Amino acid sequence: MVNNELTWYEEPELERPLLLLAFEGLFDAAEAATSALHWIQERTDSQEVAMIDPETFFNFQEVRPSMRLKSDGNRVIEWPATEVFSSRTAGKRDLIVMTGIEPHLRWPTFADYVVEVAQRSGCEMVVTVGSFVGMVPHTRPFAVTGSAVNPELARRLGLKRPSYQGPTGVLGVINERFERTNIPVISLRVEIPHYVPGAPNPKAMRALLRRLEQTTGIPTDYEQLDSDVNEWLERVELAVSSDEDSKEYVDRLERHADSAEELLPSGDDLAAELEAFLRDESQENSDDDDGDEPGEAIELDD
Repeated sequence: MVNNELTWYEEPELERPLLLLAFEGLFDAAEAATSALHWIQERTDSQEVAMIDPETFFNFQEVRPSMRLKSDGNRVIEWPATEVFSSRTAGKRDLIVMTGIEPHLRWPTFADYVVEVAQRSGCEMVVTVGSFVGMVPHTRPFAVTGSAVNPELARRLGLKRPSYQGPTGVLGVINERFERTNIPVISLRVEIPHYVPGAPNPKAMRALLRRLEQTTGIPTDYEQLDSDVNEWLERVELAVSSDEDSKEYVDRLERHADSAEELLPSGDDLAAELEAFLRDESQENSDDDDGDEPGEAIELDD
């Protein structure tokens, strides 16, 4: 099924799904965000259900397609498409997982397609996932900041209201589009050491996956990254310990990190608070629908 540049292979039937979003680009330092969502996709019953055609959204001189040889010797071109997967989980909710490269062009139209994916899939909430470089030392837990525009959702989950003003990425445009709908949005961002910016960063992945599981109740198997995290820490520690200036710098970062407060609450009650919020929202929307005049229902075009 094709709707302009959004192609549906099938419309999945999922259990109270959430939409997870991450894009390579401004808010994907060390590819931690996209890697975290790929981790979830690979460990759930997933299948591709839709894609956004890249032709009018990308400058292919900046992000070039790749040529690949198939087993039969024929060549195929792989384009930087935005892929949409349905993922059935072991929890109470299923997922729609959308990943790709941040587009170069036509962000408002691209954001409208993302909203359409959420609406047609019946998603009750959206979680955007990102990563950014900061002043956290590699030896301390990586802080995950969380925000939500909806004041009640922010209050229940101990999140901050967005206060940033300035240049943004496509996720900022998408979040603004969702603010116009009845679909609430949570943004999760992990901070990674600026002096270790390269991918992969399993410690950042683990921090994001852990917080995502705590917040939504969806199993992420983040504990399976423990050995990768330990190996990563050993490599970074070896590099830092070989230089006295680097050791002193990390010591200063550690003292600053130890005096800071965690930016999101911990505990197992976050997922319960989220469920209570979505239940209340569903009831409120149902009450609003009961008061509408007949004939005002909106139908989505096929």
